[in-house]
Amino acid sequence: MHNPCSGNSTGHKTTGSSLLRIASLLVVPVLVITVFMMPGFAKAENAFWQDKVAAGELPALENRIPDQPVVVDLQSRGREPGVPGGTLRTMVSRSKDIRQMVVFGYSRLLIYNEDYSLTPDILLELEVEEERIFTLKLRAGHRWSDGHPFTSADFRYWWEDVANDPELSPSGPPQFMRVEGELPLVTFPDKTTVVYEWKKPNPFFLPMLAQARPPFIFRPRHYLEQYHMRYADKDELMKVVAEKKVRSWNSLHNKLDNMYKFDNADLPTLQPWMSAAEYSSKNRRVFVRNPYYHRIDIDGVQLPYIDKVEMNIVGGGLIAAKSNAGEADLQARGLDFKDVSILKKGELDGGNYRVFLWSNGNASQMAIYPNLNFADPVWRSVLRDVRFRRALSMGIDRRMINRALYFGMGVEGAMSSLSVSPLYSKKNQSAWSQFDTDHANRLLDEMGLVERQADGIRLLPDGRPMRLVIETAGERQEVENALQITADTWRDLGIEMVMRPLDRDILRMHVNSGVSMASVWFGWDNGVPTASTSPEYVAPTQQEFFAWPMWGQYYQTGGKAGEAPDLAEAVKLLNYLESWVDAGSEDERAQIWRRMLDIHADQLYGIGIVAETPQPIVVSKRLRNVPEKAVWAWQPGAQFGVHRPDEFFFSDGGATGE
Repeated sequence: MHNPCSGNSTGHKTTGSSLLRIASLLVVPVLVITVFMMPGFAKAENAFWQDKVAAGELPALENRIPDQPVVVDLQSRGREPGVPGGTLRTMVSRSKDIRQMVVFGYSRLLIYNEDYSLTPDILLELEVEEERIFTLKLRAGHRWSDGHPFTSADFRYWWEDVANDPELSPSGPPQFMRVEGELPLVTFPDKTTVVYEWKKPNPFFLPMLAQARPPFIFRPRHYLEQYHMRYADKDELMKVVAEKKVRSWNSLHNKLDNMYKFDNADLPTLQPWMSAAEYSSKNRRVFVRNPYYHRIDIDGVQLPYIDKVEMNIVGGGLIAAKSNAGEADLQARGLDFKDVSILKKGELDGGNYRVFLWSNGNASQMAIYPNLNFADPVWRSVLRDVRFRRALSMGIDRRMINRALYFGMGVEGAMSSLSVSPLYSKKNQSAWSQFDTDHANRLLDEMGLVERQADGIRLLPDGRPMRLVIETAGERQEVENALQITADTWRDLGIEMVMRPLDRDILRMHVNSGVSMASVWFGWDNGVPTASTSPEYVAPTQQEFFAWPMWGQYYQTGGKAGEAPDLAEAVKLLNYLESWVDAGSEDERAQIWRRMLDIHADQLYGIGIVAETPQPIVVSKRLRNVPEKAVWAWQPGAQFGVHRPDEFFFSDGGATGE
């Protein structure tokens, strides 16, 4: 739910054949990131495309990849060179989740390495001046999946004909392209160069490009312009509009322009796999290797190693059972910690898979969010008193929850940065998180909440019983189980908890409208921030953060809706965010981040329970290069994406399981 802009700046690093070079000028600081191709490669044609190459239907490999492709040296990173071939099977629970192929593939202008530093991917080179002028250099010879050249014209098309076309984008370019409301000057000096220039620094720009759900600031112009009124023959375009049964040309264009949804098989892509409609059916989507993909290994073998990805759409409750039955080669979505025992049993009983336990990258596996914008004025006053939130936190028996739900394998504590983050603080993790009902009761007494009814439940200042309603999305049994345990310990504080499961969309509506008193969701998506990660998501800038929906709405709408933050510490978070944007060094940004995390630890806007819980990953025994230990995170890292699924391969080349 929380999907913050997050990211890391680059440092001096060599990974595979990618060399990151940082140049710092005395007068005008410039960051230059370049990827060089190592010479002397005998490029090996993949068997999957040999027949088409032989028939002249497809160019030879050396004419398909960029002049300077990304060259991956797997052995330098402790990985095996792969054997091409095979079909990887995985499952999703909804047809729209085929978009996971874009997350899974993780081809971006810039990508995160496994240490969460940024490196070029689609880009050949990036030059940054004063964090406000960004010069993007593309790879000469790079092509879309249909073989058409990928050039600066594709960036121009998005900027001029999509983002700034009022019929396609009524609100104009997206917010991340604005700095204090101003758009950049965008120029296209040549076919491989795009320049974005703002008047003031925009430290959010680069991390956005590496997100799990990227903004895609380019489009396949050659494909989409045939559906754009500015370029297409009007009469012919109207015929297509009628055939497709849509209202207008812009509706048709937007329907076909789904680079993230990945549901238009005709839309060219730069991802490692492309949709293959001819192999697909209603409940089975097949994706085949992109013949023009821009990465090769050090032996000249084009990635991805795996020829096909078969994504089966099954009921969410069946994913664990089907994984146990060996029907998945790689599976994490749809699996929870509760499934570990049955999966491990299947592994030990001769299953054809292994079960890896990765660490969850959310700041907390679950967190309770008192709604500081709750509509009831009496309850709002209580929820805004930090003593009440501290009492709630100290009234949670995290050790019992950890043992009962995660066999003690999670990390108990408040919601803060995780231990793998350079901003980790043991003090913040333990702040107000010790189970101490005596201390919690004293805090409530200090608030003046001393009156109780006969059953021991405290009374609110207006005489109503203190009945705290916590709403959930009703999707995770572990949440309900944790709340049941917490309900018992909170009763010792004189607080009656009422748990109310709702549909996810209704829950969001309740929270945003001030109807929800408190709710439960995951912690921050990004639990591993660095100094260069945007701290927007820890300031009241997003309506999606369940503790301050009205404050977030106020920020997102420029004061046109919602409520202005009126608590001193929340205002401080906004001020620190501004300071972070203007900061002149990594050290200064790190200090600002720590101050913001200190505020959260002290104020408990989200009450974390347990973090770093194991995420089961089912991996075929034939599948290689999947790390046994890793972080499972949406942001940053795009779940499997940061671990480079295009480098995964079957030890037998996929001879079985086809």
